[in-house]
Amino acid sequence: MTESPVIIRRSSAPQAQAPKEFNFKPDIIEDGSFYQMYRKQAWEYYQALKFPTVKDDAWRWTDISKLPVESFKLESDNHVVRIPDELMEPVADATHGGEILLDGEHRQVNLNPELESAGVVFTDLKDGLARYPQIAEKILGKVIDPKEEKFGALAAAMASSGVMLYVPKGVNVSTPLHSLLWMSGPYEASFSHLLVYLDEGSSATYVHESSSPVEDATPGFHSGIMEIFVGAGAHLRFVELQSFGENVWNFMHERVKVDNGGEVEWIFGALGSHLTKNFSELDLIGKGSTGKMSGFYFSQHKQHLDYDTQQNHLAPNTTSDLLFKGALLDESRSVWQGMIYVARNATKSDGYQANRNLVLSEGARADSIPGLEILTDDVRCTHGATVGKVDPEELFYLESRGLGSKDAERMIVEGFFEPIMQRIPFEGVRKRFQQAIEQKMNEVVNS
Repeated sequence: MTESPVIIRRSSAPQAQAPKEFNFKPDIIEDGSFYQMYRKQAWEYYQALKFPTVKDDAWRWTDISKLPVESFKLESDNHVVRIPDELMEPVADATHGGEILLDGEHRQVNLNPELESAGVVFTDLKDGLARYPQIAEKILGKVIDPKEEKFGALAAAMASSGVMLYVPKGVNVSTPLHSLLWMSGPYEASFSHLLVYLDEGSSATYVHESSSPVEDATPGFHSGIMEIFVGAGAHLRFVELQSFGENVWNFMHERVKVDNGGEVEWIFGALGSHLTKNFSELDLIGKGSTGKMSGFYFSQHKQHLDYDTQQNHLAPNTTSDLLFKGALLDESRSVWQGMIYVARNATKSDGYQANRNLVLSEGARADSIPGLEILTDDVRCTHGATVGKVDPEELFYLESRGLGSKDAERMIVEGFFEPIMQRIPFEGVRKRFQQAIEQKMNEVVNS
């Protein structure tokens, strides 16, 4: 059966014109190599695809007509901005097995020698493509076809920054891996491409963060693509943090494919950017595969965060579980569009999705659109979405115990996010989120 999406707090969006094209193009080397052919084809796809507008179904709630494309320039190494100390601290509660820092053309790569001797590859994209082309060919363009979406095609053609992670068959990476993408130049256009391949029976924990200076007022631009494959019986725990400054326009296309009996725990955290449009897709392609997606976002001022999630059950006995929670302040806006798709052959699938939103200011707005598309029987799929304000009875209860109204509201917000915090495996990541909640709520208390 097919069930119509449930629309919550939806209003019609103004029809807007698409922006003009960027003033740069990729420097493609005609050497006949696999990667250069991939980039050339991606650029051709990008040129053929039109900029999305609110007339397009996936973009109805996100207007990018004011994206200042003509102002952006490619990132360079002429700027020097110190990365904040807190971003350099371990977020995984342990010594990192490997760490990568990406800052424009500057790259720092460290990998535990024991992991390297076990065949683990954890390096920056440029080095990985040069030294391990056979690994790149296993996944590059195999998970996401660049022709699917304009910004994904742009990232595929332009990306010079990125990460390659490969874990050989049966290898267990017990110490977490960490990478940080830092963009800091005024009017900088940054592109990233992450390639992750876990071979059969392997396991790894990987934390990736994208960030930029919070005080920068000049517009920035980031477009990224992320391709992840989890092999049969493999287990990936992937934590993704986004803490761009509120000047950055951020576009991401991400997909994880999970083979027979494989498992992925995928955790999102979004705190920054001026505007984010994120396509996050889970493809359960193997029998008995499992995927858990957990999302956290907290917006303020005029931020606009749009997450488009897809849980695709493409094989029998597959299980997906999605929980996204968000809070909104000031005049910020969130959009979540979710779909559980069950293919005709995917019997005995179990899919769940939920989105909960807490609107903390009169000018804030949340749109939540869950959906199911089920093409077979003998399945269990459920969805739900809520948008609401702080319960006045809860506020009254806490105030009657001596708390001020703002402190009581802050405690309620912390409790609202607690189910997401419990899904986060690392105290360091939880602490980062909890500090962000406290900082944003302090602005409310002091206002």
